Amino acid sequence: MIRAVVFDVGECLVDESREYGAWADWLGVPRHTFHAMFGAVIAQGRDYRDVFQEFRPGFDLYTEREKRATTGQPETFGEEDLYTDVRPALARLRDDGLWLGIAGNQTVRAGRILRELFASDVDLIGTSDDWGASKPDPEFFKRVAEAVPFDVSEILYVGDRCDNDIRPAREAGMHTALVHRGPWATIQWTSVEATELPTFRVESLLELPVQVGRFNDSAR
Repeated sequence: MIRAVVFDVGECLVDESREYGAWADWLGVPRHTFHAMFGAVIAQGRDYRDVFQEFRPGFDLYTEREKRATTGQPETFGEEDLYTDVRPALARLRDDGLWLGIAGNQTVRAGRILRELFASDVDLIGTSDDWGASKPDPEFFKRVAEAVPFDVSEILYVGDRCDNDIRPAREAGMHTALVHRGPWATIQWTSVEATELPTFRVESLLELPVQVGRFNDSAR
C-alpha cells in the first residue's frame, strides 16, 4: 500500500515562471528567447543549467544567485506561485491519513521559504542543500527513504521529470506519479519512459487522492 506521498518542488508544487523570467531579465535576454532556449536544451536531454551558458559562457549559477541577493533580487517564490491544486490536494491526502513530505533540488533559501509555506501541512521538508545530495543521485532518494517512517515500497514520489524524478525514485523502490505540467513533463510526456515508468500519470494533483485510494483498495 501507499502510506506516504512525497512531492518534488519546481513545476510540481511551484510554478517557476516568475523565477525564470527574473533570470532572463538578469541576463538581459528577452524572456521569450530565454524560454525558447530553455525548451531546446530540455528537448536535447541536456542539463537545464546549460541554458545560462548559451547566453553567458562561464556563467556560475551559485555566484549569480548570490549577486542577485546582494542587489535585492534574491530567488523567491510565494503563495501566489503555487499551482492552484496544491493546497486542496495536500488537504485531501492528509484527510485520507497519508504521511506527506516535500523533497527537491532546492537551495537553503528555498528551503526556508518552503518551511514558511508548508510547515503545518506536511511531515517532512527536505532539500538537496540540506542533504548534500541532488537528484537524480540515488543518495538523494536514500535520504528521502530514511526520513519517511514507512518502507520505501510504501512511498509515492510525485514529480514532473522522468530523468530527475520518476526513473531514480522507481530505481530506489518507490512508487511514482508524473504530473503533466511545466517544460519537462510537456516535452517528455509522450516518451516511452513517461508512458511506462510511472505508477500514475496525472494532469492535476487533485487526481492523486482518488488514484492512491484505488491503488490501496486493490492492495488490500
